[in-house]
Order: sequence, then C-alpha cells, then structure tokens
Amino acid sequence: MADRKTLVLASGNIGKLREFQHLLGPLGLEVRPQHDFAVAEVEETGLTFVENALLKAREASRVSGCPALADDSGLEVDALHGAPGIYSARFAGEPKDDGANNRKLLEALDAVPEGQRTARFWCVLVYLRHAEDPVPHIVQCAWEGEILAHPRGEGGFGYDSLFWVPERGMSAAELPAEDKNRLSHRGRAMTALLAQLSADS
Repeated sequence: MADRKTLVLASGNIGKLREFQHLLGPLGLEVRPQHDFAVAEVEETGLTFVENALLKAREASRVSGCPALADDSGLEVDALHGAPGIYSARFAGEPKDDGANNRKLLEALDAVPEGQRTARFWCVLVYLRHAEDPVPHIVQCAWEGEILAHPRGEGGFGYDSLFWVPERGMSAAELPAEDKNRLSHRGRAMTALLAQLSADS
C-alpha cells in the first residue's frame, strides 16, 4: 500500500520540485518527482492549463498508486495576445530551453516599450486523491507583472529573470525564495489548494 504521506509531483521540472518540496515539507508530505515511479511524460494535448494539468495528474496517480499533484503554468503577455500561454515551456520549440524561450520572448517584444509590457504568470494546480478521482481539487491563480527589456537576477527558472514584480521593485529571479514562494502564482495557488484540502479533512 502506498505511503499516504507520499505525494507524486506530475513533473520532471527540478525548479518546480524544489518549490513544492519547500511549500509542502512543513506539512509532513514527501513530494517525489514522477520519474521516481517511472511515470512517462504525457502529451499535453489540452487547450487550457486545466486540461493539461488533469492529464498529467491522472497519469502520475495511475502509475504510482499515490495521490498526485500536477501543475500547469505559463506566462501570458498582453502585447502578444496571451502568448506564450500553454506553450510557455516550449515557446522556442523542442527540446525545452529556458534561454531560447527568453530570447524569443525578448525578440517578440522588441518594438514594445517598457511600461507597455504587462503580463502575468498563471498557475493551475490539480490534486487527485487517486487516478479515478471524480472530483479533483482545481485552483488557478495569477501573478501580475511586466516583462523587462533585459534579464535581471540569477535565481528562479523559466522566465523569472524577465518578469518584473512592481510591488517589490525587482525581478522574480531577484526575490528571496521565501518571498517568491509567498507572492508567486504557484505560491498563491498552493495556499488556495491547502485551504480546500483543509476544509475537506
């Protein structure tokens, strides 16, 4: 029987794994990546963050036999009509490459001046108690900001070095980990999910 304190994260992204371990560790949950259970990456055929998160969570729970948590997140840039959106991780094509994605984003916004580069990160979290869970917990939260003309900071991953956080006067990559975990789309979604799970228990 699966350890009830083990939660499989339906992702192989090391940055996401570290953030979820940091957020969920204090609750006594051991967050393990899906590759620990030989879960293969599923094809993200959904047209929304919610659809893709559900696909990933169901497969991870089915193969591992554990409760599963899936995150589907991305960057929505107003000047690009919502792009890169659900294609954020592979904006510059395959294989996924943060550096190439950032370069393509800067090129796409080359004619858009700073101050008109409003954007937001979206995070959808799906928590399944088991693979056939008919009522999964689903939350979605946004983190408002702007896109810089040049990267700033060494922390974080993905588009963090280009994402300006106005209320803190720095990029997401310059934020201390604890601040980022509290302010970010993922941190906010996690807070909302934990509130739902607590109400259910």
